Amino acid sequence: QVQLVESGGGLVQAGGSLRVSCAASGRAFNDYAMGWFRQAPGKEREFVAAISWSGGNRYYADSVKGRFTISRDNAKNTVTLEMNSLKSEDTAVYYCAAERRAYGASRIVGEYEFWGQGTQVTVSS
Repeated sequence: QVQLVESGGGLVQAGGSLRVSCAASGRAFNDYAMGWFRQAPGKEREFVAAISWSGGNRYYADSVKGRFTISRDNAKNTVTLEMNSLKSEDTAVYYCAAERRAYGASRIVGEYEFWGQGTQVTVSS
């Protein structure tokens, strides 16, 4: 089992920045690729960003590429999503997720085994 706890969400104006973090506990953190997903009201959960266990491979949704940065610290068992130039359409509950994977990271919700409880990000226009 891997337990994931997100933090750092909040309210920010359009064009601003916000950082959300995820702390992991349980099994060896560096056995897992990590992903960030988001879900807006009335919409399906969607991929935002993912990072391989080593941090050497990073993947982004087209909608956030160039604005968001995912990173991880395996010594601290954390993964962070730095969000810049935020838009109102970025408003959602953001979830971190863990996928046991030897190489790369998936963009698919169903391939992630463990999920956090989510943190709300609201961007006001």
